[in-house]
Amino acid sequence: MDNVLDEWNTEILKQQIEKQEEHGGTTSLVTEKKMMPVCFSIPSSCFCFGQVRRIILHRDIALKIKNLNENLDEIAKQRETYNFRFTERMISEQPEREKTSSFVDESIIFGREQQKEVLVSKLLNESSQEERGLLVIPIVGMGGMGKTTLAQLAFNDENVKACFGIRIWVCVSDPFDEMKIAKAIISGAKAVSPNSDELEDFFQCMSESIKGKKFLLVLDDVWTEDQRKWDRLKLPLIQGGAHGSRILVTTRKQEVADMMGAPTRTIYLERLSEQNCLSIFNSMAFYNRDKDGVLEAIGEEIAKKCKGLPLAAKTLGSLMRYKKTRKEWQEVLNSKIWDLEEVEQQVFQPLLLSYFDLALTVKRCLLYCVIFPKDHLIDKDYLIELWMSQDYLYSKGNTEKEIIGQRCFDNLVMRSFFQDFEEDDNGNIWRCKMHDIVHDFLQFLTLNECFTMEVKGGNNTIKPLGDKIHHLTLMLAPKGPLSCVSFFGHKNDLRTLATFDSKFTIVVSTLILQLKHLRTLKLSGNSIEEFPEEIGELVHLRFIDLSENYGLKKLPKALCNLYNLQTLRLNMCWKLESLPQSMGKLINLKHLYVGGCFELKYLPKGIGRLTNLRTLGGCPFGSGKDDNEAFKLGDLRNLDQLRELWIKIVGEVKVAAGEGEKGSPLENKQQLSNLIILIVWEDGERSAEILNFLQPHPNLECLVIKAPNAIIAPNWIMSLNKLRHVSLKRCEVLPPLGKLPSLETLWLWEMKGVKKVGVEFLGMEKETSSASSCITLFPKLKRLRFLFMEAWEEWKEEDPNITIMPCLSSLGFYSCPRLKTLPNFLRKTPLQTLNIEDSPSLARGCEEGRGKEWPKISHIPNITIRGKFSGSNFEDEGEAIVEAEDDV
Repeated sequence: MDNVLDEWNTEILKQQIEKQEEHGGTTSLVTEKKMMPVCFSIPSSCFCFGQVRRIILHRDIALKIKNLNENLDEIAKQRETYNFRFTERMISEQPEREKTSSFVDESIIFGREQQKEVLVSKLLNESSQEERGLLVIPIVGMGGMGKTTLAQLAFNDENVKACFGIRIWVCVSDPFDEMKIAKAIISGAKAVSPNSDELEDFFQCMSESIKGKKFLLVLDDVWTEDQRKWDRLKLPLIQGGAHGSRILVTTRKQEVADMMGAPTRTIYLERLSEQNCLSIFNSMAFYNRDKDGVLEAIGEEIAKKCKGLPLAAKTLGSLMRYKKTRKEWQEVLNSKIWDLEEVEQQVFQPLLLSYFDLALTVKRCLLYCVIFPKDHLIDKDYLIELWMSQDYLYSKGNTEKEIIGQRCFDNLVMRSFFQDFEEDDNGNIWRCKMHDIVHDFLQFLTLNECFTMEVKGGNNTIKPLGDKIHHLTLMLAPKGPLSCVSFFGHKNDLRTLATFDSKFTIVVSTLILQLKHLRTLKLSGNSIEEFPEEIGELVHLRFIDLSENYGLKKLPKALCNLYNLQTLRLNMCWKLESLPQSMGKLINLKHLYVGGCFELKYLPKGIGRLTNLRTLGGCPFGSGKDDNEAFKLGDLRNLDQLRELWIKIVGEVKVAAGEGEKGSPLENKQQLSNLIILIVWEDGERSAEILNFLQPHPNLECLVIKAPNAIIAPNWIMSLNKLRHVSLKRCEVLPPLGKLPSLETLWLWEMKGVKKVGVEFLGMEKETSSASSCITLFPKLKRLRFLFMEAWEEWKEEDPNITIMPCLSSLGFYSCPRLKTLPNFLRKTPLQTLNIEDSPSLARGCEEGRGKEWPKISHIPNITIRGKFSGSNFEDEGEAIVEAEDDV
């Protein structure tokens, strides 16, 4: 049904766009805010199309609606025939939650010794900062990771037994039943529960049963995030228990740890090593029998499938205990893990509980992650754009879908569905991976809807697939055409086509014509040099990624007929020379990426009409093209929804007559948070002029500038009071950044004219510095890096009464060969990390115990001194593209 409605809405949109173009409308076209999409009814009298075209459209839609009605009638008949009833999913239908106890067999536990020591230490150590005698310690991890086991180990530790007069174990699970928990605590304290139905009576009895006693309470498998329930339970425990009492909580949800006010005391369980997994596997598989060399070798490979998950190792080991022959073991090794009944019943059980706890929208978003291969590094923003393309991110109000997507991502992070996080300099997760067992679990749930195929050998023809497959991933395809024979039989409802680690050279047009319902097309990293015009037939497309097709020179004009397109990714298409002139018709486009397209010298004029754009990455200016053809700096003025903007100045930029009087084209963009400006020519004076013309709104948070030989920094930089991240490259002078109140991260690159860093950099005048002891400079700066500062010789000492960088935690010097000394104020900073690379003079001065600079840095716990520069710390996508542009 959604396909039919989508086609109707698209046709309406197409007619309106064509009508406005016929009447010479160039400043703006219909936007999603001006057109209410059809959801249930389909009115026809309110649209003035051409008569013939309208009749044809109505006929086509009517036929499709007729078919839908026939299908619904057939479903209704079958419901009556088989006496199906409408019903809501009941809690009883969900997987049964296993009850736990405090007893544990330590002989089959491996790899948790260190975590046990840490946990026992937290339980036993007294702290002057304890909150009224009761400390909460959460253990967080995905299902099957061993949270309960770790709690059992600590609970039964002899030192813990000696420390706590009362030890109580409660299996909480879901729902969070306060009465049940109170009864369990009373019973564990060897008291008698009251003969009452009032919660107050149970809480009173619970508090009395532990009064004056130092207790350890384990709450195993907590799910609730209800602060009120937690506070009601905790208060009588605080009032009753003695100082030093502890509550140990196991949970899969980070939100639970946060709700309990214990994020800094949380223990996060990580995967076990392969060796520890193998030890668990062997202890179960070879229980009460001699080891067999052949079976051991196979078992080692089977254990690798567990990917560090203890429950999986235990389950597979138990399965193999009753298999005696090499053939039986080999069958398990060669099988897909979700085909094993024991895995489905035991390993997937805890994951199912976590899955059922998710909201419907988050469930759909999680299931879609199965399109990525195992061990794939998932970009958060990329993933959110994919979710948007499938219309998973529904909003009742005005909340943007990107924000809803961020919430869904955070929710999945909090529930331990993702791991191996990579964070930006502000501590925000921007890339992650998914555990292989979680991936197997999702494949199990989406078996009839998602399909991953390895295209082996030289045969790139896709085999026939089932009618219900909606999302197809192709992997490891060698060079050759992406074609099809009997792709989906009589019914094709494919919504996603994605390739990974493939080298397709051409997309055959007959394949495109079979993908009429496609919403997401990911063909990045292939060897495609041209794309068929038939792409314009795929009216449902929301997302296209052709990045890293290095030989792709142009895009088909028909691309501009994709009125629903939201994301177009073309990063690193090195030979791409131009975009279609009618790009202005893509009025729903929100994200356009063209970074690293070295032959692309300008964007078409119509880009200025795309008022829904949130991201414009790698936008080139200065090609010399006529104003009527090329998108100019002044055209940015209309794009008020921009959040991220990457500008590349490739040649002489002339500000059109009257543009200067209008002010900066960026100054009214209140939503703009990230701005990258890359200038590739060497005229320092003109660079400064352009930078000053591009003054952003004060709401800007991240600024990256590469401006070779710019004589001065932009005069507006000190007005950006919300600026958190700054990266400046190849400027001639250091701007006075010390008074920026929100600055947290600062990178300074290749400033060849800088020989001395002093009061100007701090944002103070020389004559006033000694009288400014009450001023704090760089008040929030946490991370500071100097890179390739080849002429820099001196970091000048300042007045010791001035407070400088009181929050600095990380400092790095990379290829600063002439710098010899460090300022004294570093002694007073809370530095945790110091990196010195390829800076020999400074390295000698910082030699431990002997160097002259050592007293200034001896308080820093993590000091790394290397002789060669390493660039592995700079992972940000925008920075990476700037660097790639620079290298070429």
